[in-house]
Amino acid sequence: MGERTPEHGATGASPSTAVEGALSGVRVLDLSRVLAGPICGQILADLGAEVIKVERPRVGDDSRAWGPPFALDPAGEPTAESAFYCACNRGKRSITVDLGKPEGREVIRKLAATSDVLLENYKVGTLERYGLGYEALSAINPGLVYCSITGFGQTGPYASRPGYDTIIQALGGIMSVTGQKDDAPGGGPVRVGIAVTDFMTGLYGAIAVQAALAYRARTGAGQHIDLSLLDVQISSLTNVAMNYLMSGEVPVRRGNRLPTVYPSDAYRCSDGYVMIIIGNDGQFRKFCAAAGLDTLGDDPRFLTNALRLKNADTLSVLMNGALSGRPIGEWLERFEKANVPCSPIKNIAEVFDDPHVKSRGARIELEHPVTGTMPGIANPMRFSKSPVAYDRAPPLLGQHTNEVLAEVLGMSESEIAALREAGAL
Repeated sequence: MGERTPEHGATGASPSTAVEGALSGVRVLDLSRVLAGPICGQILADLGAEVIKVERPRVGDDSRAWGPPFALDPAGEPTAESAFYCACNRGKRSITVDLGKPEGREVIRKLAATSDVLLENYKVGTLERYGLGYEALSAINPGLVYCSITGFGQTGPYASRPGYDTIIQALGGIMSVTGQKDDAPGGGPVRVGIAVTDFMTGLYGAIAVQAALAYRARTGAGQHIDLSLLDVQISSLTNVAMNYLMSGEVPVRRGNRLPTVYPSDAYRCSDGYVMIIIGNDGQFRKFCAAAGLDTLGDDPRFLTNALRLKNADTLSVLMNGALSGRPIGEWLERFEKANVPCSPIKNIAEVFDDPHVKSRGARIELEHPVTGTMPGIANPMRFSKSPVAYDRAPPLLGQHTNEVLAEVLGMSESEIAALREAGAL
């Protein structure tokens, strides 16, 4: 396994750089781009793995150009570091290698021979044509865990198609249950507000890689992981899909309402919206008392959850009429005293300004060679013995090429210079 030497430089993070991470000693060769694969690699880096990100010379990961916004230097001027790229490449070292050159492909083969894990999200068959597919590299390194992330998987009639998050959201069913009903104002299918399929695929990738490493620890054998965005998206439908499989009824869009309990919706107050979910009949009566709607607690139309679901539209009108007359803060104070589950609907700035969020350290700051410091979003996993580490800010393009080739492959300055002369780096 590759040897990992932590670098200090995280501020606002746990003091975990002095402690070995759970995946210390694991070397990951990350050939992936954009989001799903890079998220997987970033999670592994947070957990202590050494992650070497391979990028195209001069251009790098496509997402480097996906801005604005771009990070600002200390003088307030935009840099070449896009927020998108920086969101999913923390903790890695960047090298530039041209896979179109035979010398570049040989560098990848040598790095794969010393690595525990390889991540890639090329179109099906691309790396095989370069002699860098699983079969070729596992012949060099039988213990290699090779994780391929694609839109539709390595097999099946759609395998050759490119897959983008929103396309997969549409094809995988989640857009059919996201948004307002067709007959409601603004009704129609809506994508989830983040690239949720890409992100979940990155999570599943990290889980799959660790499972394969556990299997290798027992058997000595690596393996090929075939991970598809579409498969992940369908899996994430969970209880919504199970409702269909058991009942045969096709789920529909319901806006913010839950299909199984009511009240469950966003309700307008005088200065914004509050989200309320009532889980049982006792909570409903407490809500009614706190909201000044005492008569509704004994109204025969709303005595049980089943009745409230049946009469949800009527109840919604009554609740909105009562709640719209007072500000969110007043309602939150009343409902929290009554143990009624509720929350304001916050924008992103308000989220990071929330005192509880601040206390949990959701924002981190990393030292960066161009910007001075770089903000980041903390990993949510909390370990008592192997804490998450934030050892490196997202790397500059090719920042570590010479360092990695010398340290990992033992190349001399003249050998590295020859590769540059050949256009391989």
